[in-house]
Amino acid sequence: MPPHSPPPRPHPDDAPPPHGAAGAGRFAPSPSGDLHLGNLRTALLAWLFARTTGRGFLLRVEDLDRVRPGAEDRQLTDLRALGIDWDGPVSHQSQRRAGYDEAIGRLAAAGLVYECYCTRREILQAPSAPHAPDGAYPGTCRDLTPAQRAERRAARPGPALRLRSGVAEYTVTDVLHGEYTGMVDDFVLRRGDGTPAYNLAVVVDDAAQGIDQVVRGDDLLSSAPRQAYLAATLGLTVPEYAHVPLALGPQGKRLAKRDGAVTLADLAAAGSDAGAEPSAVAARTLATIAVSLRLAEPGEAVTTETLRGRFSPSALPRGPWVYHPA
Repeated sequence: MPPHSPPPRPHPDDAPPPHGAAGAGRFAPSPSGDLHLGNLRTALLAWLFARTTGRGFLLRVEDLDRVRPGAEDRQLTDLRALGIDWDGPVSHQSQRRAGYDEAIGRLAAAGLVYECYCTRREILQAPSAPHAPDGAYPGTCRDLTPAQRAERRAARPGPALRLRSGVAEYTVTDVLHGEYTGMVDDFVLRRGDGTPAYNLAVVVDDAAQGIDQVVRGDDLLSSAPRQAYLAATLGLTVPEYAHVPLALGPQGKRLAKRDGAVTLADLAAAGSDAGAEPSAVAARTLATIAVSLRLAEPGEAVTTETLRGRFSPSALPRGPWVYHPA
């Protein structure tokens, strides 16, 4: 049975949505490097979805993994330069561990958590259930006897914790993709090194922060069923999803530094805007992104407020944007 308990307690840094706002949207970058045009495009879309639906807009730094010194400050500077604002202070996942532990405790009390001692190689090499997608956890450690568990714990301390899922798939509704049904396996809640897993952290954070709209790249669409199922299992509200098309480089792969000048700093230093004032670089970048979203004509100067007045999800391009650095 789902562990129906009170929802996660808000963190002291969590800002309530503005008065009268219907929930909140968010942008949640990882501080592993500068934001490229694809990241900035997704941030703008998340802002537009939230602001045009009367929602608040929050910024959360997902810093549980790799953190590059100075990256967060540069990311915030770039977002502000484009005209993207947010409500309240920036929150950090590294300061929210108590909420993740609480959620795991609730699931464990309901018998929905078990230890996993498998390595990644063992999971890939293990026989899988018929018709199971590649990468689905085969359930190796799901039903170990106490003796087997003790033996594995002695040989491999520091197990991961997995959710004992009660379904094989789950359906979510996406603003752009409609109904989407995806795999739900016994996914990891906490890694062997003690780090909370992404699927757990975002579900707990979104609920605690009052986020009811999640806008992000469509490469994460396949993770939505797992997260929605976990939210429902914890008795939390499943947010509205909108998975937006990615930005690709000239070779048709996800946009990255290898493609040339793709960040505001790169554009100012060596790209087509080399030598220009940072404000001019940001303005031209915003205009470029707006054209890619069919919200502006080539060469037209725009602001985020201009785009806010023009935005309609139904008019968004449904395919990826291929960016060709100058």
